[in-house]
Parts: sequence; structure tokens; C-alpha cells
Amino acid sequence: MEREKVIISGVNGFVGHHLARELSDAGVIVVGIGQEAEASPGLSEIVNEYYQANLIEGWPDIPNIKAVIHLAGLAIVGPSFAKPQIYINANSSMVTNLCEYYIKQENKPRIVIVSSSSVYDANQAMPIREDGQLGMSSPYAVSKVLNENQATYYRNRGLDCIIARPFNHIGPGQNAGFILPDLYDRLSNLKNGETTITTGNMDTRRDYTDVRDIVRAYGKIALAKTLEFSTYNICSGSSLSGNNILDELKSVMGISTVDLAVDPTLIRPTDAMDIYGDYSRLKEEFGWTPQIDIRQTVSDFVKSKSS
Repeated sequence: MEREKVIISGVNGFVGHHLARELSDAGVIVVGIGQEAEASPGLSEIVNEYYQANLIEGWPDIPNIKAVIHLAGLAIVGPSFAKPQIYINANSSMVTNLCEYYIKQENKPRIVIVSSSSVYDANQAMPIREDGQLGMSSPYAVSKVLNENQATYYRNRGLDCIIARPFNHIGPGQNAGFILPDLYDRLSNLKNGETTITTGNMDTRRDYTDVRDIVRAYGKIALAKTLEFSTYNICSGSSLSGNNILDELKSVMGISTVDLAVDPTLIRPTDAMDIYGDYSRLKEEFGWTPQIDIRQTVSDFVKSKSS
């Protein structure tokens, strides 16, 4: 049987690394796209083909593939408030260039546009299903709603564009700018006798899913022969507070006492207090459920920092 070929844009990123491993283990030919001159360390034996490209300017010539999983883009919510138009322009340009390229190809792949749970309005009943009310809580969210509208436009023009809405990612290899690595860094940098770290609002609750569970869902969506829906939530179905994440970190790191000092600059102007999703579509169609609990995720993250 001929092996299927799948493109991962943004392959050098946190999620890209895990997705490349997931697809490679499934026997897929992995084609990576990144801004860097070559695939990052750890991917050389996993990525079969690699293309350097600035996707804001254009899409590389890669015809005859099974699917594209489009991860590339500006992905950290906080900085989008200071650079709103940059986020909107960059994230939408990449989707335009991707879809315009494949609209001209005879063989049209499935295109999985990775959106975000940030597109949802938090002021609605939980858990949020895919038909939930959308909101515009940040420039990042605005850019993702625009990406989803682009997916709908290109679907109407004949492309098999599917929207994936992952909720909060968490897991080994995650870099600064997200709650787990940021808390880990602050705890690691405590000097002898120090017990206080600065944080944002630790009472807010989010739906955290291990990145390895998330990429497993991406693979199923990308490779399925047929799909029942055009949009899928990827989530755990429950929420955890920042304090819950901190408690798990303290336990794994062997730290007993930590005092918190809230830094107002770390609080986003439109932060919701609680949000979590419904993954029934994935479960009913593929049997997908999250497999990795938060304790294992945090433990594996800490191990990854010392390896």
C-alpha cells in the first residue's frame, strides 16, 4: 500500500513536533514547512521532506498530497493586543496563500485549518459545542474567526477545508508564553529563601488538553476517508484553574510553599472566568477521548525540561 503524504505547516513549533511524531508513527510520509533553514533538532528522522518558506508571502510548490494540517501562525493571545493588525494580516495571509495554491491543483487535499477555542464567547452555557456563540475577545480571536470564514469561502469553491478548534494545549516541550512553562520558569528561578512568584489571575479556569491527545485528533481528522462535520472541538470537557496547574507543578517539583503576587499587566482585558468545551463529535465519530491526565502531563513536562 502506498503511504499517504501529509503536510504540517509550522512543523518546528511545539505542536508541530508532537504532530510529526504522531503521523510518522502512523506510517505517514511527513512533509514539514517552517521558516527556519532546516527542520529543528529531533525532527530529522521524522520529517521526510522539509521546505523553508515564509507563508505570509506564498505557499511552496508541493502538489499531490493527502492532507495539510495548518499549524503555522501567530499563536500567543497576549501580544495580539499590542499588535492587532499584524496578527490579523499574518494569520489570514497564510490561509489565503495555502488555499489559493491548492485551488489551482488537480488533486485537492483535505485542509485542516487549526483555529482555537478563543473564538467562542465565554458568556454562554458550558460545555460549549461547535455550534456555540462566537465572540471577539482578542485580536488573535478575530484572526481565527477570519481564518474560519476563509475556510468556509474556500469550501464553497471546492476545497475540503475542515476547522479544528483546540482548547488550551499543555504538555512537554511547550515554550514560554503559556501557563505551564511560565509557572515552571518562575518556580525554577526562586532563589534560596524566596517564596513569592508573580502571576496573573490564577482563579480563571480553562479546558487544558495534553498536546499528545490533541495531535492524535488532528491525525484522525486529516486522514479520515469521510467526515460528518466541517468543525470539530478538541478538548477535555472540563476546566482547571491556574491554581490547579500550580499545585500539580509544586507537587512534581517538590516545592511546598509558594506565595503569589498578582501582576496586573499579566491580566488580559477580556479574560473569561471559566470556559470548557464539548468533544462529543470526535468521540462519536472516531472514538476519540483524552487519554493523558493533568498529573502525567505536568510530570512529563518537568522531565522534558531536565532532559
